[in-house]
Amino acid sequence: MCYHVSMIQPLFVFGDYGVLILRVALGIILVAHGLPKLRDLKSTGEWMGSVGFKPGAFWALVVGLVEAVGGVMIIFGILTQIVSAFVAIQFVVIFLTVKRKASFEDKEKDLLILAGALLLLVSTSGAYSVDEALGWIFY
Repeated sequence: MCYHVSMIQPLFVFGDYGVLILRVALGIILVAHGLPKLRDLKSTGEWMGSVGFKPGAFWALVVGLVEAVGGVMIIFGILTQIVSAFVAIQFVVIFLTVKRKASFEDKEKDLLILAGALLLLVSTSGAYSVDEALGWIFY
């Protein structure tokens, strides 16, 4: 059943701003997650190995790059859907392994990151993106 909500419809003109806000917020969070991992690859690699991701150094680099470089790419809207797919896969793996038995409070930030990545995966990067400027968005 589809309902027509006419009093909110005028806000649709701001849809591209909404996607921009989502990209910037998600990107900043990802960069903040990834940079510490890249700055201390040795410790991150040891931890990754201790929770079952072997070789730990390799996975630490992969996770750090997906978060830090992927976050910057999402902020600017560069290959947004592809990067969002990698982020979504990474956070699904986090939920199924590392956070499987964690409390909801320990999962909520990761859940929001996953939701943001999935939203960008199934939408476009918006008008204010490199994807749009270079014509990489197809409708």
